[in-house]
Order: sequence, then structure tokens, then C-alpha cells
Amino acid sequence: MDIKSTDIEKIVRQVLQNIGNDALAPKCSASCGKIPEKSRVAMLTGLEHFDIEEHPIPELGDDDILVKVEGCGVCGTDAHEFKRDPFSLIPVVLGHEGTGEVVKVGKNVKKDSAGKPLGVGDKVVTCMIFKDNPDITMFDLNKQNVGGADVYGLLPDDDKKLNGWFADYILVRGGSTIFNVSDLDLDSRILIEPCAVLIHAVERAKTTGILRFNSRVVVQGCGPIGLICIAVLRAMGTENIVAVDGEAKRLEFAKLMGANETVNFKEHKGIEALSGAVKDAFGGYLADFAFQCTGSPIAHANIYKFIRNGGGLCELGFFINGGDATINPHFDICSKEITTVGSWVYTLRDYVTTFDFLKRAKAIGLPMEKLITHKYPLEKINEALETNLKMEGLKIAIVNE
Repeated sequence: MDIKSTDIEKIVRQVLQNIGNDALAPKCSASCGKIPEKSRVAMLTGLEHFDIEEHPIPELGDDDILVKVEGCGVCGTDAHEFKRDPFSLIPVVLGHEGTGEVVKVGKNVKKDSAGKPLGVGDKVVTCMIFKDNPDITMFDLNKQNVGGADVYGLLPDDDKKLNGWFADYILVRGGSTIFNVSDLDLDSRILIEPCAVLIHAVERAKTTGILRFNSRVVVQGCGPIGLICIAVLRAMGTENIVAVDGEAKRLEFAKLMGANETVNFKEHKGIEALSGAVKDAFGGYLADFAFQCTGSPIAHANIYKFIRNGGGLCELGFFINGGDATINPHFDICSKEITTVGSWVYTLRDYVTTFDFLKRAKAIGLPMEKLITHKYPLEKINEALETNLKMEGLKIAIVNE
């Protein structure tokens, strides 16, 4: 066979190019040779105490997904369980505000719960594990919130162990909802779950027909939930927002999130003086709409005094039983014709909407990432929960290096 010198030169170039490409290409996927046999988990073994345990990483089923945890926010629910175990879950691996990278998938896994391609290397969050409840669906307009479903981080202990995001790895089982959020940075992904709570609350508020662009809105409580509430309102175009809290630093942050004015309730003695301060902050008017974001029954009783006749209220502060509130139905509700809605957790649709909210918030310059004030490694999770209980920061997070 007669091969010309030019052909030989071409063949050599091609071989050298292929060698170069092979050198640059990864030797194997993220699921090849990099997954340890065991994963650390933070197991809540008693009140106010986590133990760091190691458990085997189980074999994946055809519909399962193994995720390497990158970070997880500490929720008030985690703090309640840490301090009092109100859900009787101990021993339990907590953490439901988590995110991480897919490192292995079962053979049936091709897309996420919204139909987006999903595979090894993608960044993900979970929302819920379905039960036999047809009302919990993605696109049902008469949808139900996630109160009727299981959530990773609030699952009873079992033989799998990798049930919560306070760990190195989490096993996402078939039948769960999972979303590819590779287009969001780590801090944004950690904030998805709490932000979904507020997307749901604002959507509930909109059902009253009272909340509009030019509404005067008061937000009571400037912890992470109240601050995110302000950010969601601002991102949706609400311009006139007054924040109420008792901590000066949180009120300063409320302005960064979009509040125009703030009221420190510690500077006003009695509800009449406090409601007068709210009215003054709105230029002599009471609020058209109010969001009550604390778990205090006294705060709930006070909020009606901030609202005008014909106004609206969204109560979202009581994720668990915080006790009874004393109101006067005639003066607080009937004679003022207040329209009230309750809000609890979120729906699947709200979860997906949250991804776009976070992009919008970043686009208009809201410093969402500053909500995460403390980051701890997994081995310091007890310290992280203690920091949360002391209210020394805003959002506390466990972040794996």
C-alpha cells in the first residue's frame, strides 16, 4: 500500500491530537472510583446533641440518586427538634434545606421532576417524597401544600440512614421530587427552601385581591423568614414596605432587602404607641396588607392594629403550635372587615417558582447571600444549632468543603 508522506503527516497529527484530548478528558465520571464506602451523618441522638456517625452507602435502586452534600441551611424546625423533639423523631438525621451534586444515578433516572435533564455532575435540591395523595401535584391549580408528604431531614431513622442533608451523602429514593438547579450558586441553592415558604405566602396573600404594586405593606418579624418576605415583595414590585422588629441589626438588614421604613417595637410602649409608629412610617396611613412572620401570639394579636379597614393579613409565623392568641373579633376582624389567609410551607409549583425569584432578586441587586451569616463544617453541627438558638445570626448553614 503506497502512503504518501503528506498522508503520513496527517495521520500523525490526528494521533497526537487524540492523545492530547485524552489527556484533558476526565478519566472517569464523578461516580467512578470517587464514592467512599461510608458516609458521615449528623445523628440527633438526644436533646441538644448530635453524634457524627458513619454508615455504609447502600446500593442504588433503579430509580435512586446518590447526592454528595455541598451545604444545608439550619431551619427553625431543626432548632425546635434539636431543643425539644416535638415531632418525636430522635434518633434522626435532620437537614431539609440542602443541596449537592449528583454522583450516581439508577438506570431509570433521566430527568428531574420538572422534566429537565438530570445526570451525574448536576446540582440538585429535593422537595418532598410522594405519598398516596393525588392532591399533591405539580400543576394542579387546586393544589395542596407539602404538609401531606414526607420531607428529607424529617424522616424517621431506618436501615438506609442517609435520610437528611446534615451528612456527606444523601440517598434520594425513587418517588421523590428532585430538581436540577445547576444554574444557581451554592448560597442561592441553600436558600431555596426558606424562600419557597415566602413565595407560597405571597401567592396566598394575592388571593385576597388586596395586595397590589402600590399597597402599603407591613412585615412583622425580621428573622430570615420576614427578611425573605420583604425581598419577595420587593422583587414583585411592591414599593412601600415597613418592617417591624425589636433588633436594630435586623431592621438595618430589612432595608437592604427592600423595606422603606422600619419600626423598633422596643422603642414604643403599648400597642397604641406601636400602631401609631407604624402609621407614621406610612405617612399617616395604616397598612393595606400585613405579613405576620413571628411565632409570637402577642405579635399576632398586635398585627390587626396595623391594618386599615378593608385591609388584608397573611399569617405565616406559626409552623408549630406557639400557643393561643387573644384578639377581639369585633374590633380586630368584623368591624374592620379584615381578609385573612393562613400560609404553611409551600407547594411543588411554589418550589419551582422560587428558582426564578432567586435569579430576579440577584438581578435587581438584593443581597440574598448576606442572609447566610454563619457557616459551619458538619463536625461542628452542635455549635451551629446553638448559634441558631441564641439568635446570634440570621441564616446558619452547614457547608461541606
